[in-house]
Parts: sequence; structure tokens; C-alpha cells
Amino acid sequence: MGTIIENHAVVLFQGDSLTDGGRNREQPDELGRGYALMAAAQFSAKYPGSGVRFFNRGKGGDKVADLQRRWREDCLELRPTWVSILIGINDTWRRYTENNPTSADAYESGYRELLEQAQGGMGAKLVLIEPFLFPDYPDHDRWREDLNPKIDIVRRLAREYGAALVPADGLFAQACAKAEAAYWSYDGVHLHPAGHALLANAWLRAIEA
Repeated sequence: MGTIIENHAVVLFQGDSLTDGGRNREQPDELGRGYALMAAAQFSAKYPGSGVRFFNRGKGGDKVADLQRRWREDCLELRPTWVSILIGINDTWRRYTENNPTSADAYESGYRELLEQAQGGMGAKLVLIEPFLFPDYPDHDRWREDLNPKIDIVRRLAREYGAALVPADGLFAQACAKAEAAYWSYDGVHLHPAGHALLANAWLRAIEA
């Protein structure tokens, strides 16, 4: 089995804190300590002659509207050939913690604009990662009413734009049958290293032919 990422491609990871992974913003090539680093490292080890370059521009706290505001500088100007996006949990979270909701329509409209500019504007190929929540955390059951429609939107957009899809919400639900949620995540959203590794492996499967 090979990869659908072509030799000498430029792969950009984008999103919120889950992608950010504590990266050093002063080092443009730094990938953080999360799934983006793990996926890039495993890919590079498996395909050492590919010449593929990886960049991470995830930013903690971002909603889809924040991604829109910095999309030119942190995506388009980098001219990536592949763009991987994980965004959405803050669009749900802020509704319940700050009374600052993002409607499903606004989320879809904003997300679609990102994809149009990346794919339609410069021909980038896409990897979309579902936003996700872990079970067994206070209040997360009621967060589902907001997040589930956003997950459905990501799935629909992946079909529409021919993107590789990383089914992260189902992935972590399945993982919780093997180990409790606290093994993978320390707050039901952010990941321990094992959770990042699981997500990185799923990302790699999504870009394999």
C-alpha cells in the first residue's frame, strides 16, 4: 500500500489547539508535539525519498471564523498542495462557556469558504478531520446537540470536495471501548499522547491509497 500524497508535496496542518500541539510560533517549520508531528514523522520514516514537506499552522482557541481571518497568511501564502483541517470544537465549546454560539449554517459557510479558496483557488487536495468529543465528561452529552450537526457537515463537505476523511469522532468512541476516556484525553477534548498517536495513525490511513 502506498500514499496518495505525491512526491515533493507541501502538506499543511490547520486547526485549533488540537493541531497546534504547543508548537513554537517563532520556528516556522516546527510541528508541535501532537498528532501533526506524529503523522509527519511516521510518513517521513515510511517514505524517506518522497521529499514531502510538512507545516503546522494550528492555533489554540480558534473557531472556523478565526481560521477564515488568517487563511490568506497561514494557508494560501504557503501554497500547500495538501491542506489538512481540524476545526469545530471551539465553535461548540464557546456556546456553552461564553454564550458565543456558531450556528450550523455559519459553520458550514465558513468551512466551505476555506475549502473553496484552498481547492478552487489553488488546487490543493484536502484532508478533513471530524471534530470530536469524548464520553463520560460533565456536560458533554448536551454539547452533542451542537457538535453532531457540525460533524455531519464535515462528512458532507468531504464527499462534496473529494477530501480524505478522518472519522475522529467514531475513532475515539471506539477507543473508549478499550480504555476509559481519561486514558486518551485529559478533559474530553484535548488529547494525551496516546490520543494524539491514535489520531495520527488514522490520518495516515486516510491518505493511503
